[in-house]
Amino acid sequence: MLNVLTPDETLELIKKEFAHIAPQPETVGLGFAVGRVLYEDVAATEYVPGFDRSTVDGYAVKAADTFGCSDAIPAILQVAGKVLMGEDADIILSEGQCCAVPTGGAVPQGADSVVMVEYTEDYGDGTVGIGKAAAPGQNMIFKGDDVFPGKTILKKGRRLSSQDIGALAAIGKANVTVAKKPRIAVISTGDELVLPSETPKAGQVRDVNGALLSAMLTSFGAEPVTLGIIKDNEEELRKAVSAAVQSCDAVLLSGGSSVGEKDAAAKVIGSLGEMLLHGIAMKPGKPTIMGRVQGKPVIGLPGHPVAVYFVSRAVVLPLLGYFTGLDMPSHTIAAELSESVSANHGRAQYHCVRLQREGERLIAYPIRSKSGLITTLAGADGYFCIPRDCEGLPRGAAVQITLCARE
Repeated sequence: MLNVLTPDETLELIKKEFAHIAPQPETVGLGFAVGRVLYEDVAATEYVPGFDRSTVDGYAVKAADTFGCSDAIPAILQVAGKVLMGEDADIILSEGQCCAVPTGGAVPQGADSVVMVEYTEDYGDGTVGIGKAAAPGQNMIFKGDDVFPGKTILKKGRRLSSQDIGALAAIGKANVTVAKKPRIAVISTGDELVLPSETPKAGQVRDVNGALLSAMLTSFGAEPVTLGIIKDNEEELRKAVSAAVQSCDAVLLSGGSSVGEKDAAAKVIGSLGEMLLHGIAMKPGKPTIMGRVQGKPVIGLPGHPVAVYFVSRAVVLPLLGYFTGLDMPSHTIAAELSESVSANHGRAQYHCVRLQREGERLIAYPIRSKSGLITTLAGADGYFCIPRDCEGLPRGAAVQITLCARE
C-alpha cells in the first residue's frame, strides 16, 4: 500500500528534510551570468553616470539665459566651445554663454540644461540664437541620477536577466558571485526504452523523460547530468544511483516507481538510504517516490512524460530552490473554462489547456489526453489544478492558469 501524501504535505516534507541545503558560491564573468542566481546583494561603488551628460545633440546653456525667448525674439548666446564625445568638458559656462554638446556627451560646469539643436540657429559669428526656452534639468542626466555609491542594485536570490547584466556592466562588475548550479543526475529506467536516435522495435519506446527532464532542469537553473538508460535490473540501478550520489547533488529516476514486482527504484533507495515518500495524491503523478541517500534527495518519477512534467513542476522545482536560494516563481493568469471538467475525488488533478482571447475574456480550452502522450504538453499554453476535495469545475469557472515556460 502506498503511503500517499497530498501535494502540500509533500512540500512540507521536502522543507523539513532538505531546507537545510544552502547555495554554494562561485564567481563567473558577466558573459556567463545570465540566468544564474545572485549569491549576495550587489551595491554600486561609483556614480552612474559619472558626469552630467546630455540626452540630445544641442547646446548646453544656463536655463535662465533662455527665459522668454522665441523664434521671433531668440536669445543670443556666445559659443564658449564644443565638447567632443568621450572627452571631458573642461569649460565653465558664464552668463550669456553656451557650449555645443553631442548626445551622451559631458555637459560643462555652469550649465543646467540642454537645448536641442533643432531649436537653435548658428549665426556663424561665434553666436547662436536660441528659439525655445529651456527649463532647468531639461535634456540632461545628472551625475549619479542612475546609481550612486552604496546603492543596492540587485538583491541576493535574484535570477539574473539580460537587463541585470547590463546594470552590472554599468557599475563595473565584470565578475559576479552566483549560486553554483546544482548537479542533478537523470536516470531513465525500463527494459522497453531506447535512445531517441534509435528506431524502436515492437514493444519498445524512445526515452522521452531523459530529454524532458534535462531540458526542464536546464530551464530551472540546474546542471543535468544525464546517465542514460538503466534496464529493469535492481543491481544495475543500485550501482548507478550509488555512483550518482557521489558526484551529484540529487538524483532523478523516471520509471520503476509504481508498486509491483519491478518496483526497483523504491527497493534501491531503501537499501542505500531511507524512503521518505511513496505516493502523492495528484493526477497524473501519484506513483512518485522520494528518499534520501547519503543526505541527498533521490526522487523516483513516474514513467509517463506528462506525469513527469507535473511532478517536476510540483516537487523538483521547489527542491531546486534550496540549492540556488531562488524562490522558484510560477507565472499565472486568470481565465475561464470553455467546458466543464470532472475530477477524481481525493487527488489534485492537473489539466493542460490552450488559451484563446475572445473579446475581453481569456478562455481556457482543456486538452483531452492521457498522461503518456507527450504532445499534450507540446501544444499546451499552460495548465490548471482542480483541488483534491473538488469533484470538478463547471463551464465558465474562473481558473488560474500556470503558464508553460517557452525557453
